[in-house]
Formats: sequence, C-alpha cells, structure tokens
Amino acid sequence: MAGRPPKEKSFANMLNIAIKEAVEGSDKTKLRAVADALVDKAMQGDVQAIKEVADRLDGKVPQAIVGDSGEDPINHKVALDAERFTRAISGLVARSGASEGAGTATSGDEG
Repeated sequence: MAGRPPKEKSFANMLNIAIKEAVEGSDKTKLRAVADALVDKAMQGDVQAIKEVADRLDGKVPQAIVGDSGEDPINHKVALDAERFTRAISGLVARSGASEGAGTATSGDEG
C-alpha cells in the first residue's frame, strides 16, 4: 500500500495513545511525567531544556530570513505598472461586490 497509513495505524496516533496512558503505580499520565522530567532538567540548569520550556510557553523567537551575505534580509520586489495595478484592484472590487451581494435581498425582491 502506497501513501500514508490509515489513521489508526499511524505512528503519531500510536504515540498519542501511549503518551496518554497512566504511568504504572502512579496517578500521572506519561505525558505529565515527560513534562515533569523536562521541567526538572530545566531547573537543574540544562540550557536545552530551558530553551524548550521557554519555546513552549512563550513561543519560538522569530528568525530573520537573511540573504547569502548574512547581513541584509531578503527583499522581494514586484514591479506592477499602473494599468496592471488598476485591473487587479478592479477585479478584487468586482469579486468583493459579487460575494457581498450573494444571498442578500435587493430592493426589487422585497415584498
């Protein structure tokens, strides 16, 4: 069989089931035990654990995308002449007007 396995057989699903199981002889889930272990390592000064906890709580710090020189961010400029710009805006306005009018009654339809 090619492609992705059925959901019940996927590794992610099996891992999800396993991590939600209780730790034998404890009222904790395996997920809670893993979280506790991570926090314990962070409290001991493990820099990677501290970073992981911070990333999970605060979100990862955005990384700038830089060019080959490593100094300037990559800039992408698109040249759009006035005629193409006007057509693009007109098309957006026309589509917006069509979607706004869909499903609404006009003054001639009211009775």
